[in-house]
Amino acid sequence: MSVSRAVPRVALAGGLAASCVLLLSGTAFAHVSVQPQGEAAKGGYATVNFKVPNERDNDSTVKLEVSLPAEHPLASVMPQPVPGWKVEVTKTKLAEPLEVHGKKITEAPSKITWTAAGSKIGTGEFQQFPVSMGRLPEDADRLVFKALQTYDNKEVVRWIEEPKEGSPEPETPAPVLKLSEAADDHHAGTAKNDPAKSGGTQQKSAAPADASDTTARVLGVVGILVGAAGVAFGVLAGRRRSA
Repeated sequence: MSVSRAVPRVALAGGLAASCVLLLSGTAFAHVSVQPQGEAAKGGYATVNFKVPNERDNDSTVKLEVSLPAEHPLASVMPQPVPGWKVEVTKTKLAEPLEVHGKKITEAPSKITWTAAGSKIGTGEFQQFPVSMGRLPEDADRLVFKALQTYDNKEVVRWIEEPKEGSPEPETPAPVLKLSEAADDHHAGTAKNDPAKSGGTQQKSAAPADASDTTARVLGVVGILVGAAGVAFGVLAGRRRSA
């Protein structure tokens, strides 16, 4: 086999590798997700970003509804204003009162709704919705937030399937917030990050915290595909020498 015939095949393998990388990187960002700004420690307060990508080619996202976990009520939920979006926090009576800072709370936020008011999430775009929340539970490793994404054609995508460890990711997974272990002085950290004591929600820029994880996955796929391309090139070169 001549070198001129081997080279195009290697180029084709490289092209397929690049296509796979683009496909997988797009999938990683395809669903509604939640990530903390910094960390979300058990028993403390955290600011998190709900990240909403637009998956449709001809329609825009105009509404997001996030249900808060009923099994772990959050006494404080404070959305950061997002230009072009109206936000509403719905509260629900609790079966058992919560005690926060020495006070008994008889109702807690159960849902956050963002509705487009002059803005939309268009094709190829995403939007982040920051929320300060707490106190986070001390007896849980993660919080599951079921979400509904509505498009301007009235289509509703239900991101409500709870991911299970050791199982493939569901087709429409619910956003999951992983909680880190509390430090020995987490009570001091709680007071510092509590918006009720600091006078309001922390105004931090919304940074895509899941970028490093996605980059690692993509680099891993690239390594595998490049290795496969190298093996193919070696086989073709061996055939050429034998010919």
